[in-house]
Amino acid sequence: MAEALYALGGYLAGSIPFAVIVSRLMALPDPRSYGSGNIGATNVLRSGSRLAALLTLAGDAGKGWAAVLVAQAIGASVVEIALVGFGAFIGHVFPAWLRFRGGKGVATAAGVLIAFDWRLGLSVLGVWVAVAAVSRYSSLAAIVAALFAPAMAWYIGGAGALFAAVTAMSVILVARHHANIGKLARGQENRIGEKRLTIP
Repeated sequence: MAEALYALGGYLAGSIPFAVIVSRLMALPDPRSYGSGNIGATNVLRSGSRLAALLTLAGDAGKGWAAVLVAQAIGASVVEIALVGFGAFIGHVFPAWLRFRGGKGVATAAGVLIAFDWRLGLSVLGVWVAVAAVSRYSSLAAIVAALFAPAMAWYIGGAGALFAAVTAMSVILVARHHANIGKLARGQENRIGEKRLTIP
């Protein structure tokens, strides 16, 4: 029962749609109405507001980070901490408030990984930054970082609950990028900062 409650708590924290909230507060179009339709910072950036994208990024990463830190602070077990982190990620990807149509989970996963172990989070973030800087494809950077994350989690902590949570998040994250993989293969993927608005 306790483990289920921890997972639910993580889910509820992760399901807060910062992209939608920030866009409404800043009188911007709903991010679901343009670009990729994704409620993530990369799509919000296509609105032309870097501040909105930055606030969305901070909120999405922060909710994953905070959920895990709260669990750690109240003495949760490793398994419960893993469930909270995974729950936060799932909450962002499948939020009940948005009919389970959420984001791809990159920023939230980053926050969760940093809270799990700062070495894990920063190394995975470093891979994302390196790939994004060279290619200017956010999706490609996310996919490469996701593939790297389980190996780094195993290297730092071995096989266990946290490794299982990281692996599960990575599989889902890559699966959520299936459309991007196709666009990358066809040379049709948008680069970071490019606009693709279809606002009535």
